[in-house]
Amino acid sequence: MIKAEGLTKRYGEKLAVDGLTFTVKPGVITGFLGPNGAGKSTTMRMIMGLDCPTSGSVTVNGKPFAEHRRPLAEVGALLEARAVHTGRSARNHLLAMAATAGIGAERVDEVIGMVGLGDVAGRRAGGFSLGMGQRLGIASALLADPRTLILDEPVNGLDPDGVRWIRNLLKRLAGEGRTVFLSSHLMSEMALTADHIILVGKGKLLRDQSMAEFIAGASADVVTVRSPQAGRLADLLAGADVTVRNVAEQTLEVQGLTSDHIGVTAAGAGITLLELATHAASLEEAYMALTDESIDYRSSVDDTEVAA
Repeated sequence: MIKAEGLTKRYGEKLAVDGLTFTVKPGVITGFLGPNGAGKSTTMRMIMGLDCPTSGSVTVNGKPFAEHRRPLAEVGALLEARAVHTGRSARNHLLAMAATAGIGAERVDEVIGMVGLGDVAGRRAGGFSLGMGQRLGIASALLADPRTLILDEPVNGLDPDGVRWIRNLLKRLAGEGRTVFLSSHLMSEMALTADHIILVGKGKLLRDQSMAEFIAGASADVVTVRSPQAGRLADLLAGADVTVRNVAEQTLEVQGLTSDHIGVTAAGAGITLLELATHAASLEEAYMALTDESIDYRSSVDDTEVAA
């Protein structure tokens, strides 16, 4: 378990993390989301004792990371995949780590096999591709069979097979009761992987809730309706808490009403429906709705101009 209480980090006048309080529980995969500059990497570094909080505290399994007698068995972390000695082979890099923690060579070979680097374990890590470097970083995190995993952008550079592999691995580890905490900017992958979401913006906590609650609460479902009498139906559906948009000939998008309500209204008025479909908000849509005001680096080109 990871527990942060009032966690704050200031670099001069820059407030990178602003009073974060949250708990990352074992047995679930917790996704850590936020725009660039939101404080995610700084928070992860403070969890690992690489940065000291300006105020507040953070513990892993009941203690600050540095106070554990066998820290690698408590927390395995991937914060920077390229943080390896480029002249060492992948196996020798892991053997050097293992030697500091009393871990045998058999475990080194085991994690090399787990991450799919068996054929290149003797090659210099400096010649690895981005995806191979990610696999080596994940092997390093898994080396001591830790109770807690902290992974910063673990799927960066992986091919589709590698992405599926890390997703299934994390689900298995969480299923064993371990604490899994990961960040990613790939919303589609996070939606498939994470059970719980912690969202930050400008260093502040914006949301701490289950994935289902996060998506449901951030954006209302949209119902697409297609009818030869779309104009008449729009008039019947209009209301104070209802938004009806005419998006194409004979096609409406409705927010604020269920598809059941719309269908019953249309039937009662003798209106023919050619299509009635609910579009649930995606994780990306929910994320964008909540973080729009927290984006530090915004393009000067409107996305509608690009789409045009």
